[in-house]
Amino acid sequence: MRVLMVGAGGVGDAVARLASERGFFESWIVSDYDGARASATVAGVVARRPGEARFVAAQVDASSAEAVTALATLHGATHVLNAVDPRFVMPIFEGARAAGADYLDMAMSLSTPHPDQPYSLTGVKLGDRQFAHAEEWSADGRLALVGIGVEPGLSDVFARYASDHLFSEITELGVRDGANLVVTNDAGEEIFAPSFSIWTTIEECLNPPVVFEKGRGWFTTEPFSEPETFDFPDGIGPVECVNVEHEEVLLMPRWVDATRVTFKYGLGEGFIGVLKTLHTLGLDSTVPVNVKGALVSPRDVVAACLPDPATIGPRMTGKTCAGLEVTGLGKDGAPRRVYLYHVADNQRTMAEYGSQCVVWQTALNPVVALELLAAGRWSGTGVLGPEAFDAVPFLELLAAPKPAGYGSPWGMLELG
Repeated sequence: MRVLMVGAGGVGDAVARLASERGFFESWIVSDYDGARASATVAGVVARRPGEARFVAAQVDASSAEAVTALATLHGATHVLNAVDPRFVMPIFEGARAAGADYLDMAMSLSTPHPDQPYSLTGVKLGDRQFAHAEEWSADGRLALVGIGVEPGLSDVFARYASDHLFSEITELGVRDGANLVVTNDAGEEIFAPSFSIWTTIEECLNPPVVFEKGRGWFTTEPFSEPETFDFPDGIGPVECVNVEHEEVLLMPRWVDATRVTFKYGLGEGFIGVLKTLHTLGLDSTVPVNVKGALVSPRDVVAACLPDPATIGPRMTGKTCAGLEVTGLGKDGAPRRVYLYHVADNQRTMAEYGSQCVVWQTALNPVVALELLAAGRWSGTGVLGPEAFDAVPFLELLAAPKPAGYGSPWGMLELG
């Protein structure tokens, strides 16, 4: 396996550090629009593992399918891993296919709200532009494994596991993510510093959330709707969660039978307030505005004014939890409710990988998936989500102690 990774930001850097510990690939090309950043990621890997020669840095324009194709072809890439924000999904997706390579991403093609009824009807849904090409990928005998980060990704694996091994009938698949992370400034004061790309965060949180119900299909609601308090494990505790647009709701119903599918994120009152203010002021817009003769995107300005998520790890404390609440009937026909989850502790990920916990948790899962593909334990063609594959090999490899596995156990709570 020869992997071309597009993107050497926080997630891409963590992916490279994780992958460097594994032996399933021949070469790993780290590419970025900023060639110096790609080189820094490779240098970081070599510093951690002296003598490591499988990693090579390259420059690429992720907005150009032709540039991705050329770089993948130059290096004979068998797999292209998209580690940049979802604005660039389609050119990387198209560039990988043109190069005859398989493709993986951690976020899917962007949505467009319904023009007339955005808070009741879907428009172009997350991933629609990719699924429109599923037959072409199948005809080529190539695989596009979409949504294989942590969210989407791990919860989708949990959904398949619950369907196959825990439940005879599923009433609801409810992704519930929360954290108790705190970021401070040099004076020790808590500051507003999102742990993931603010560009992506705005996209997810201010777009109309999508819900799935059997018999009705996909529909939308108002942002931050249906608040509920969820008690997260491992000391995180209760966090208010609200509906947010996310890929799991668009992926799970394609392969897993459930009456209802939702995604709720524990944002917190303060975070929601900031996002609402950005929206009120128009600072969430991606449409360039004229500022003293220069055309700039308001959302890009917001991103530029905030700390880079890749740099806040040393100033962050706490844990983040990604998981799936499943309700329905167990294999014995009795009512059952469980929470399948994975927790990342920032202190641990910083100590072991130099990566803050949110980007590390996102980076972990595509590396596990690539190893399963390399070993032939996962295989397929077309545009597929994680639910299309057997969950057991993934969860076993994730949890198994190093060096056989990744030493990152997942958990399950019986909630009633």
